[in-house]
Amino acid sequence: MSTNTRHRVETPLGAALRACRRHFLAAAGFSALLNLLYLAPTLYMLQIYDRVVPTRGVLTLGFITLVLLLSIATLSLLDAVRSRLMVRASMRLDRQLAGAILDATLARPVLGRDVLTKQAMREFDILRQTVTGPAMLAVFDAPWTPFYILVCFLLHPLLGLVVFVGALILGGIAWLNEQATRRRLQSANEAANIAYVSQEQSAAGAEVVRALGMRGAMVQRHLHERETSARLQAEASFAGGGYLAATRFVRLSLQSVALGVGAWLAIEQKITPGAIFAASFLVARALAPVEQLLGAWRSVTQARGAWRTLNETLDRGAPDIALTHLPAPTGALEAERLTVLTAARDAAILQQITFRVTAGEIVGVIGPSGAGKSTLMRMLSGGGLPDAGAIRFDGAEMRDYDPERLARHIGYMPQDASLFAGTVKENIARFRNHLGEDPVAIDEMAIEAARFCGAHDMIVRLPDGYDTPLGWGGRGLSAGQAQRIALARSLFGAPSLLLLDEPNAHLDMEGEAQLVNTLKALKTRGATVMIVAHRTGVLGAIDKLMVLREGRLEMYGERDDVIGRLNAASRPQVAAPGARRPELRTEADSEADGPTIKAST
Repeated sequence: MSTNTRHRVETPLGAALRACRRHFLAAAGFSALLNLLYLAPTLYMLQIYDRVVPTRGVLTLGFITLVLLLSIATLSLLDAVRSRLMVRASMRLDRQLAGAILDATLARPVLGRDVLTKQAMREFDILRQTVTGPAMLAVFDAPWTPFYILVCFLLHPLLGLVVFVGALILGGIAWLNEQATRRRLQSANEAANIAYVSQEQSAAGAEVVRALGMRGAMVQRHLHERETSARLQAEASFAGGGYLAATRFVRLSLQSVALGVGAWLAIEQKITPGAIFAASFLVARALAPVEQLLGAWRSVTQARGAWRTLNETLDRGAPDIALTHLPAPTGALEAERLTVLTAARDAAILQQITFRVTAGEIVGVIGPSGAGKSTLMRMLSGGGLPDAGAIRFDGAEMRDYDPERLARHIGYMPQDASLFAGTVKENIARFRNHLGEDPVAIDEMAIEAARFCGAHDMIVRLPDGYDTPLGWGGRGLSAGQAQRIALARSLFGAPSLLLLDEPNAHLDMEGEAQLVNTLKALKTRGATVMIVAHRTGVLGAIDKLMVLREGRLEMYGERDDVIGRLNAASRPQVAAPGARRPELRTEADSEADGPTIKAST
């Protein structure tokens, strides 16, 4: 396989770790020097008992003590440098991956059941802290265990055999620990993530929780979720704690056994007295990395799960290819056999939807609740991905466009205003001020969009005008005000295609009249508009009408033709059909059976 091919299939996580390779290699090099310097106390001990004490060499004692102090000072300095290298590796990982992970979580629709994806940044922090923390330092020290065992063999083969057997025992304990705790820790982590997401959702809807008297119920629900998470974590901790205790017992026992074996060998005059204490120290250093790894095993398991989750999240992100910069769409829109399944994939929300909208047309979308109207608008906007079929702009399939560039030419207003924490201006301007664009131009475009939909006068009467801060979800505004700001946001940058999902749901008569005027102005400008409405007062400005029922396209065509077919199907009498563009209204009571539309002059 060529180098180019290898790089092309490399995962973003692998590429980010490779970018930190110099930091890790340097840290591994410093670990080698550190482990060599850890021999200084052993050598010092040997010299004390084998040379200084028998000869009473005070001068020798002074010199070797000075050498020991210099060695320890160097060891401490190298340890500090190694720690700084790992901190810098952590910072580089954040620079390399944080943006990509955030982009991947926003680039694709996240299903409600995909809890781990919602916690992607938390998972990334777990992974980053593990690969740049104590667990990784233990990994760097672990290869030196055979070196210490070899030194023990040099002191005496029996001492080396004791340490070697101890290392095998600890390795076996580590393997048993992994087998016993892997599934428990994975289940505990998933339960913790579910609990966190549930609490965040309740906090976001705290007003509704209080208003509906759900506080006690939600508290009990979250306590139950936390209890489940705590129970699973306790089971994993109990399982791992036993192996950690066994590891500590083996290590301490081996140190004592090494002392005993050393003493026996010294009595038999097979080693010097200094080697007794040196052997005990070498055992401790040889087995310390294994104990450190077992102590950090929980974080290692969490990091392994985070690696899997992040790879799945990044794989669902936008493909890392340079898409051709297609011309800005003019507003021509096509859907070909569009199909969307439920989260459980056991039923279809949209089934084989096919239609075409010519640039500059205004299309109304009606149908009973649950017909798939909002889902259709979400798919057309790029907010979701269909399970089958294609969406085309000016003949080019949606996936052939760069999503960010395409979104600048689409104005999408969801059924829920979905405003974000920030100022009114930032919400209207789609937070483009954070991209380093000209702030004056952004201000002008935001005001122009607000003027276009008649929201400007309402905004300037707010406490701080366009700079009024909003809470998450548009808190601080009425539903009607939030909806008008969301409409202004959809108009920001004069997009060629507008997708409006019930834009008049919370508007009064004056606001609805202004919306009709906005639609007429959009038609004059040549923009394409698709608008979902239950209140059909705004449909007087439309060219075509689309009727959805149970996820299927029941009718689509010229407005007057569809009205006639609907009236014929529901058998009402059409009064005074003289006007070409009658005012439309839907009988809400008939919605379950299909919209009954009356026309009047």
